[in-house]
Amino acid sequence: MSQPTSLRLVVMGVSGCGKTTLTQALAAALGLRAVDGDDLHLPESVRKMSAGIALTDDDRWPWLERVAASLHGQSEINSKSDPRAGCVVACSALRCSYRDHLRERVPGLRFVFLDGDAALLHQRMAQRAGHFMQLQLLESQLNTLERPGKNEDDVLTLQADQLLTEQVTQVARAWAPNAEVRL
Repeated sequence: MSQPTSLRLVVMGVSGCGKTTLTQALAAALGLRAVDGDDLHLPESVRKMSAGIALTDDDRWPWLERVAASLHGQSEINSKSDPRAGCVVACSALRCSYRDHLRERVPGLRFVFLDGDAALLHQRMAQRAGHFMQLQLLESQLNTLERPGKNEDDVLTLQADQLLTEQVTQVARAWAPNAEVRL
């Protein structure tokens, strides 16, 4: 097996787009650590979302700091990992300012934006059981989303309804062309 890559990725998009699924698949295929950004929220933020209350920027900035720390292997949930090893984090990163915040803290960071039709996202969230993110928050997330602009050349946009193997292949081709991919 080849040496794990030092690639740092954020799989981004609104709730229900498939961030966690793709994050786990990329970690397995590329030999990266996987972190679900949902696990990095403060308990107060989880309570808010569970109650159907949208997060504010004040809620998100500390969370984004924990996301950046995880990308560096410095978070409490991956404290035993090699900080030099690559990492992929599922994180909504809805606004350009959030992505810029992460870019400043994690040089060479790459993003994968999972873009999806609102009806598909609604259907996926309605079928999901046991998650704190409430269905009524989808509209808030869609309203908050700032789609990556042409100037964000470190963002690869994929469709949320693509086959998972196609998504993994496209990410590997774009961001890890020399990596040994295990599908």
